[in-house]
Amino acid sequence: MEHILIVEDEKEINSLLRQFLTEHGYLTTSAYNGLEALQLIQKDCYDLVLLDLMLPYKSGDQLLNELRQYSAVPVIIISAKDTIQAKIELLRIGADDYITKPFDLDETLARIESNVRRNRMNRDSEGPRILTYQDIQLNELNHIVEVAGHELALTAKEYGILELLMRHPEKIYSKSNLFQSIWNEEYMSEDNTLNVHISNIRNKLKAVSPDKHYIETVWGIGYRLYKLD
Repeated sequence: MEHILIVEDEKEINSLLRQFLTEHGYLTTSAYNGLEALQLIQKDCYDLVLLDLMLPYKSGDQLLNELRQYSAVPVIIISAKDTIQAKIELLRIGADDYITKPFDLDETLARIESNVRRNRMNRDSEGPRILTYQDIQLNELNHIVEVAGHELALTAKEYGILELLMRHPEKIYSKSNLFQSIWNEEYMSEDNTLNVHISNIRNKLKAVSPDKHYIETVWGIGYRLYKLD
């Protein structure tokens, strides 16, 4: 599941994009200024960044310049600036695409899909991406999970949960965030579905490696991979 960072200081636009992309199966995180966005990018991995230019504390073009010093993540600029020269300059410093405000949501989705697909193809051409944590190996190309050399039989939802946790091992996911990301539905606090799936994953992992801890419950918040010393 692709993770998109939305960097937009106008809360209504940010919320609109986040809701729309969540409905279309993307995991989203929002940032409302350039400094916050930079901190999030340095902490987590994203598959694409939607970036406004006129941001508090650090402008979008400054953020793009810094980002390109160490990351090739696709960046789509969303800005009211519509001059050809502005677009050329941003493409030259590392933007992958440019959308002018006001924008059409369906066009935005098509551009996101195109950039994510291209990035995935480039990544796959370099060979399958293997996520590792302790003795777990998760192959994102063929969706095979091995624990201590033993292949683990997971359902699609169980695989999705484990993949999400392994892609961002330091992040604590709330139950609501996990449920919406995997099921693409609103989370109801009385719904025990997520807890059952987490329990199933834990039991399957424990059956192979009974002495190890993999998924940690952060009480009152949610779940993350067990924090190693």
